Amino acid sequence: MREIIDEILPHYISRLPFAIATVTRTWSSAPRPVGAAMAVTQNGEAIGSVSGGCVEGAVHEAALEVLKTGIPQLVSYGVSDDNAFSVGLTCGGTIELFIQLIDPQSFADFTDVVEAISSKKAIAVATLISGAEGIGRRIVLTPDSSTGSLGNPGLDEAVLEGARGLLSQGTTKTLKVGPQGERRVDDLAIFVESFSPPPHMIVFGAIDFAAAVARIGKFMGYFVTVCDARPLFATKRRFPDADEVIVDWPHRYLPTASVDERTVICVLTHDPKFDVPVLEIALRSKAGYIGAMGSRRTHHDRLERLREIGMTDAEINRLRSPIGLDIGARTPEETAVSIAAEIISDIVGGSNQPLREGTEPIHRRSLASEEEPAPKVS
Repeated sequence: MREIIDEILPHYISRLPFAIATVTRTWSSAPRPVGAAMAVTQNGEAIGSVSGGCVEGAVHEAALEVLKTGIPQLVSYGVSDDNAFSVGLTCGGTIELFIQLIDPQSFADFTDVVEAISSKKAIAVATLISGAEGIGRRIVLTPDSSTGSLGNPGLDEAVLEGARGLLSQGTTKTLKVGPQGERRVDDLAIFVESFSPPPHMIVFGAIDFAAAVARIGKFMGYFVTVCDARPLFATKRRFPDADEVIVDWPHRYLPTASVDERTVICVLTHDPKFDVPVLEIALRSKAGYIGAMGSRRTHHDRLERLREIGMTDAEINRLRSPIGLDIGARTPEETAVSIAAEIISDIVGGSNQPLREGTEPIHRRSLASEEEPAPKVS
């Protein structure tokens, strides 16, 4: 929903109902990720996409029905559907979508959600999508507060615990619990849509390669910080795509930065007096990806220096160095693509081989419950 929020807000403010179809689960090579959303207004306008064009026509019809009746729908489309070609899903995947009516009466907290998203504050919406009466009930939650109910205190407590865990990771996912919130029971499905602040990319070293990495990091959705101790080079003019440019020694800045499991740290200084002190801190942080630029000679020298200051093998093994995948990159822009590819591969778990040579599903990980089989769709 984040992608279409600015376009649908005026409808809400004008008290004009609209329907939102959100991808709640995917299997195999579904074209859009969990959380992708499409809104349909009263005059039939479609805003956003849930499949890149594959099933928009069928979803549009279902959304118009929800607008007419006010009754939410949980629908699935996939290649097992006898009418798969009629809805256009020919890419081999299956998607599940929840379609609901949104207006001030049905979703009084909608503007609070929009404000939190716009202010880059963590907020999530947990919606009951199947398995019980009251489909469409929701809880809006932040790390320390919540409003709404799914029907009973036990269910609310269990969902809040699980949803806050997902919110802390920035993960959108369907949870399965029992009617009273029982674990290891999957009678109810609750879709938790997390809106966390964008993950942080920290680029150390104000060089031309850093400008390209900052640009592609912003394109990937990161909040990008460039840090260098040299004020002559660390300027906003040289790094227009960065969200912030910090003039400070890397090892002094990093302890003050917000670092979590989604944080990406790229050390591009390839100068021992800069990179060894900051890598000592980075490799002992929660950062999900840590890479360092340099030749193989620089890399081996760096490893020796890290060992000399007491870094363990387990800590050093977290380091991606020399940074990036071997795609033959030469220019700063090509190198940025190489680094971005390694970041994605590390996060998702790719093979780093050409797709034509593989046999595994192209989309390796869904944010939904992966252990479940795809639903039967008619």
